[in-house]
Amino acid sequence: METGHLEHLYYGPSLGDSIQLSEEALLHSTEVLEERREFPGGNMISYDEEHPALTLEDLCLEMSSYGKGDIREPFVEVIHADGSFTSDFLFERAEVRSEKEVLQTLPSAYIENSTEEETGVELVVTLRDVQYNLCLKLHYCIFEDCNCITRSAKLINDSSEPVRIRRLMSTMLDFPDKGYCMSVFHGAWAREMDRTVIPVQAGKIINASYTGTSSSRANPFVMLHPESTSERTGLCYGFNLIYSGNHYEACEVNAFGKTRFVSGINPASFSWLLEPGEAFETPEAVMTVTGRGFSRMSHQMHRFIQNHIVRGPWRDRIRPVLLNSWEAAYFKIDENKLLKLAKAAKNAGIELFVMDDGWFGERSSDSCSLGDWQPNRKKLPGGLEQLSEKITALGLDFGLWVEPEMVNVDSCLYREHPEWTFAIPGKPHAEGRHQRLLDFANPAVVEYMTEQMRQVFRAGKLSYVKWDMNRIMSDVFSPYLPAERKEESAHRYMLGVYQMMKALTEEFPEILFEGCASGGNRFDLGMLCYFPQIWASDNTDALQRVHIQEGYSFGYPLSTIGAHVSSSPNHQTLRQTSLETRFHVASFGVLGYELNMADLGRAETEKIRKQIELYKAWRDVFQRGDFFRGRNGNIHQWTCVSPDKKRAVSLVFQEQAEANRTYERFIPRGLDNTKIYSVYNIKTDLDIRQFGDLVNTVAPVHIKQGSQLHHMLSKFVRLPGEQESFQAPGSVLTRVGITLAPAYAGTGLNENTRCFPDFSSRMYFMEEVSEEPENKEVTKT
Repeated sequence: METGHLEHLYYGPSLGDSIQLSEEALLHSTEVLEERREFPGGNMISYDEEHPALTLEDLCLEMSSYGKGDIREPFVEVIHADGSFTSDFLFERAEVRSEKEVLQTLPSAYIENSTEEETGVELVVTLRDVQYNLCLKLHYCIFEDCNCITRSAKLINDSSEPVRIRRLMSTMLDFPDKGYCMSVFHGAWAREMDRTVIPVQAGKIINASYTGTSSSRANPFVMLHPESTSERTGLCYGFNLIYSGNHYEACEVNAFGKTRFVSGINPASFSWLLEPGEAFETPEAVMTVTGRGFSRMSHQMHRFIQNHIVRGPWRDRIRPVLLNSWEAAYFKIDENKLLKLAKAAKNAGIELFVMDDGWFGERSSDSCSLGDWQPNRKKLPGGLEQLSEKITALGLDFGLWVEPEMVNVDSCLYREHPEWTFAIPGKPHAEGRHQRLLDFANPAVVEYMTEQMRQVFRAGKLSYVKWDMNRIMSDVFSPYLPAERKEESAHRYMLGVYQMMKALTEEFPEILFEGCASGGNRFDLGMLCYFPQIWASDNTDALQRVHIQEGYSFGYPLSTIGAHVSSSPNHQTLRQTSLETRFHVASFGVLGYELNMADLGRAETEKIRKQIELYKAWRDVFQRGDFFRGRNGNIHQWTCVSPDKKRAVSLVFQEQAEANRTYERFIPRGLDNTKIYSVYNIKTDLDIRQFGDLVNTVAPVHIKQGSQLHHMLSKFVRLPGEQESFQAPGSVLTRVGITLAPAYAGTGLNENTRCFPDFSSRMYFMEEVSEEPENKEVTKT
């Protein structure tokens, strides 16, 4: 603008032919978007006497600060040496670069083998507050392959006096209108990623974390969209933050119907003392937009994460099927029990055996030994070396659980270094899970724990590490930092953790790291820069996992979502679900098992063996395909489609059965309309016990429900399940759908009936056929 402020003109779906215009013509065309004013509004602040009509409160700006009339959510707030908090950053210069600048203190997105020298990949706009000699650099990086833009900011103190940053956001976006909804993903432990849609008509909606983590309470991924947007149609903006600590997303509609969105580090209890000559950089924010609904937005975010966030050898590798010992043994582990589990796992086709908590120090509960990372020789006589050798001799890879960021008061480490934890000296501490956070704002702690983990990872034949963090922050106080920097504690903690993660993942690139924080308490892009996958939730109940994994799918690809088949009744809900349903849901992610395989009977073990065999045949589609959400209610419908659209697999999941409702149709999205597909399900037999004493309507003798006879007959008498098998064009499948075999409705059952009680599911597989089928009748039209 004439004053030097940056006016925001447009961010949305492509403007089409405008990209073919000359630079001069394109610059002239922006005039139709510029806001024009002749007089100031009543009760508003004019910027200065030379521009009486310019009122910043009612403009779409690229960044904003306090003090000059804009009373909305600011981008930056600085307290100067004289006590003032007025800032005024004006344009100084802009530069287009052919290479993306790498953040020095934080993880960030990357571009491999950039050849965009002519057009450039990054725009850097430099602004300056000449009154206080502060420089603000706004970075914009373009990721054309996935229609994403990242934004970050850097504040440089070019003055001779220190200043205090109270807020510095990563992105800000102003819209000239209102009428948007903000989709946020709230929850708690075991209830992650519950989508809530909030209309923003006036005032402010805040989605924020104050836990010291990205948080299961409020994930940093959010969406803005009109109420009418659907999976396949409508405007949708997606936002995320490459950060694992306290975050802040706010959407505000002002008195004049304009909407502002900001995202960045949560300013609550945050400040940063910026000395002369120093710089502070913000986390990168990710933005994407589409006019084609939630699915297209999700696919753009998924590709961005797969191509520009996840890195290292495991980025493009197919992930192994694992067995985790936790729900099979909890803390009660020993070498014999683990080997018994591992042998059962190998017989079922498992590829990776993971020893969870309980293997170190005097660890028999969660109240002791965190920080003492030496193997318990009573449980593991030969240590990690001997156990890993025995596991790998079985033909399995070996992995283990660690929690490097925590310490128990009852531990050798705490007794030696009580000053190494977040705690206020001489004051009572609010405890969580009997453990405290190590002070990763202290470089000595970072160095010590990095070396401890280095020794653990070198100790055996290690292929996998589950990296956990089982509490949120309280009494946030780094004893290492001076009093004037205490409000830097939470952010410096994250910087120290990132430093340790970077060192270890670069030193051990062949180890597959899986992030975890009481499940999904730290499921974010910052973690995914180091860990290719994250444990989505400690809740393994199939019904709730449908909702949890569906929530994650809006912003994160399935290849990042850890999902396990556990026992029934479920350990978190006591709900009983079939082994088939548990497998079907967990397959839409990185599949693992978390149950006592050593206690399973031959029939269940054989079922699991066939499940794993099926998953291995299709996991390239699950882990690398495009994911499409279908119906969402009592019936959930998902589809994964391979990149070449030759193969696809769908899930139909029912929450509760309804009497006398036999009809069901599902529509697999994302297929190639020009291809012919063979569609089928895997036929399974039905256990007569699920029909209770209905068996007596056909049995020649009376069978008492739950009796020994009932159980014995169930081993020999099986009822046939329905078989779906036909061919159809992709255009029919995606536009009309598939009418399934009629569901059981209480009036009869045969091999053409779909037995579909509560918490039932089916998988349907689609494969391209090379030629149009000769028998035209099998194509349903």
